[in-house]
Amino acid sequence: MFLRKRTKQSMKDSLADAIHTETPLKSLIEKADAVVVGAGSGLSTAAGYTYCGERFQYYFADFIEKYGIRDMYSGGFYPFPDMETFWGWWSRHIWLNRYAPIPNDTYDLLLNAVNGKDYFVITTNVDHCFQRAGFDKTRLFYTQGDYGLLQSYNPHGASKHKTYDNEDIVRKMLIAQGFEIDEKNNLIIPEGTILKMKVPSDMVPYCPDDGELMTTNLRADNTFVEDAGWHEASQRYKKFLNDHEDKKVLFMELGVGMNTPVIIKYPFWRMTKAWKDSAYACLNINEAYAPDEIRDRSVCISGDIRKILQEN
Repeated sequence: MFLRKRTKQSMKDSLADAIHTETPLKSLIEKADAVVVGAGSGLSTAAGYTYCGERFQYYFADFIEKYGIRDMYSGGFYPFPDMETFWGWWSRHIWLNRYAPIPNDTYDLLLNAVNGKDYFVITTNVDHCFQRAGFDKTRLFYTQGDYGLLQSYNPHGASKHKTYDNEDIVRKMLIAQGFEIDEKNNLIIPEGTILKMKVPSDMVPYCPDDGELMTTNLRADNTFVEDAGWHEASQRYKKFLNDHEDKKVLFMELGVGMNTPVIIKYPFWRMTKAWKDSAYACLNINEAYAPDEIRDRSVCISGDIRKILQEN
């Protein structure tokens, strides 16, 4: 849709020259007219959003013991026995990954790398870290939802295209379980407290527009709500691509795996191939690669994204 034929320009002024420098990523960013950032879960993992290990074990010890859940990701699909327990789990999950402080400075480093450039971000992440780190919200497209939003379980009528902010109700759910939340939004387990695993029945959220139970606004099936903000961001992204296809564009892919390659990875490859003055950068642990067709205009760096950004 975005790829139109263009006249061939001299490669002397292309981004390909920057690939052969000692710091190719930094040179590519500096030389580019625009940077399109594509971010997957690997970027948030680099930022400290680990879904297993110490962080998970501390806040979900009771769920681990009772239900045998091994990590936050699989816990999101667990068939809890009732909605009170469902929201006991999800209120913790949402707060830790959406409202609590970002664990480290990975997103700050990325913002510093593209600051001053004409950029746009497309991401499958749902933790809202880009906006919280100071990225321009009009240059962000969250394709898969937002932990900070709820939607109807069965969107129809007035709720069909609507989402609802959840910070207030999630906070109340956590306090009802025995947690405390400080002024920086850190989630605290008071010493000696035995947490409740359920929220009170009157806190189970129902949609104010259709009366249905509510759930998280995360793309899982065809009930996912693409609200007005989603569509506006999608149009801004399309316009950005259309406005920049004749320019030196760096497609910078960060932590994108093969779970949903059609959203970021494949389009980045196609556009890099078609836009002769563009370049592709892939930062990922053990999955940094590019197709043969664009390899001469690609920089692939395998390693921890935070360390790569620190070094560049």
